[in-house]
Order: sequence, then structure tokens, then C-alpha cells
Amino acid sequence: MVLNNFEEYDDPILYDKENEQFMPELPFLLKWASYTQGTIIDLACGTGRLTIPMAKNGYKLIGVDIHVGMIKEARKKAAHFDLPIEWVEQDCTTLKLTTKSNFIYSVGNSFQHFLTNQSQDDFFSSVHKHLEKGGVFIFGTRFPSVEELLQPSTEEYWRTYTDSDTLYNVDLYTISFYDSLNQIQQYTTIRKYKNSEGQIVDEKRTNISLRYVFPKEMERMVQDNGLEIVDVYQDWNETPATNDSYELIYVCKKI
Repeated sequence: MVLNNFEEYDDPILYDKENEQFMPELPFLLKWASYTQGTIIDLACGTGRLTIPMAKNGYKLIGVDIHVGMIKEARKKAAHFDLPIEWVEQDCTTLKLTTKSNFIYSVGNSFQHFLTNQSQDDFFSSVHKHLEKGGVFIFGTRFPSVEELLQPSTEEYWRTYTDSDTLYNVDLYTISFYDSLNQIQQYTTIRKYKNSEGQIVDEKRTNISLRYVFPKEMERMVQDNGLEIVDVYQDWNETPATNDSYELIYVCKKI
């Protein structure tokens, strides 16, 4: 994982404000968890957005992330509950856990943070090494559709939410540029904080780079690393993938 690609995660509190309430993956992950036994591994777990709810449903988990601030916040949140979670600060491309698992997952499009062919292969190699034979690996990534890649390079409105501390409305905008040669999208997220009169009182910008992988490219990469794709969906409701998909959900097994 590229070490200077963490700006979006330097503020774990802000990350949770904007993302913690969204858990579309949870029912799907719980379904697969019910088929397996033993410890489940959550790779690039962040602040435990899915790790903690999974553990609350009675499963034992290991949450792994390279970002010390995210892991620290995850531990803090989990401390309020008596949950069977082990938090590990490690790079997912050089994973060295003492546990193997029948079920590993990585959500939140975390796979797109691996920007080079080598880092992608190293990530899959780590997964393969820590999966039991026949074990399941589930991950998602944005679908590189024309609409997704050719977003405007000017400010584009995304959504609005209310900051829970200040009660300011926060308007989110994005600026993007796609580097076709490297298949990397450069994103800038702009947050405009507005008071009750609608005046902008603060503005924050963060940058992130995300790698896009085309389906046939992914198929070959997965197979080259000792896994096979069992199913591909366009969402966590198991809708079949189409050319109009926004993301792709891969269900893989260790051969």
C-alpha cells in the first residue's frame, strides 16, 4: 500500500461521521459468516465499521489496518463492548498473522488503495496465505465504467450531511482526474461547512488516489494468486453484475 495515500483517513472521527452509518455489506457478510467456523479476518478494517457489528453478532474477528489512527479509534470504540476482536496494525500486502481463517473479507473498496500490479499481487498473496483451503474471500471495488472514470475535473456536488458536533450542514464536492496509463483516479474531496444562515464558515480538502481494475484483468489476477471467482455481483444484495454496475462484489475461494 502506498504510504502517502492516507490523507482521507488522517481524521478517523471525520471518517466515522461520514461513513459509519452506512453498512450495506453487513447482511451479506453475516450470511457468509454463518457458513463458516473459526476466526474471521477483516482486512483494511479502518475504524471497525463492519468489524464491530460482525462481532456484535457473535463472531470472533481480527481487524487489520495499516493506519495507526484508524486502529486506535477502532480499539476505542470496541472498548465500550465486550467483543471478541483482535486489532492488528499491519500492511495487508505483507500480512503476518498467526491465524488462518475460513472467511476473509475487505470492504469499503479498500482494494483500490493498492495502486501497483506488485502491491495488488502481494495483497492477494497475503489473502491466499491466510485462507484455509476452500476458504472464502469477499471484496468489493468500484466498476471502471465510462461514467465512473470520466467524471468532471471541476467541482461536482456529491451530498450533504449534518455535522453531529457543530450541527453545521456539510456540503461535499469532488474533483477527479483519471490517469489512463496507470488506471488511477485522483480524487479531491471538498467539505464546505455552513452555519444556520447558510454561510460557509470552514472548508476542508483531502486527496486520495484509487486504482481501477477491469473485470477480465481481475479474473486473471485472482486466478494467478491461487483463488477462483465463485460469484460477481453489482451490489451487496447479490444483484448480477451488468455493464451499468457502479461496483463489483467478488466472492472467491481458495483453490
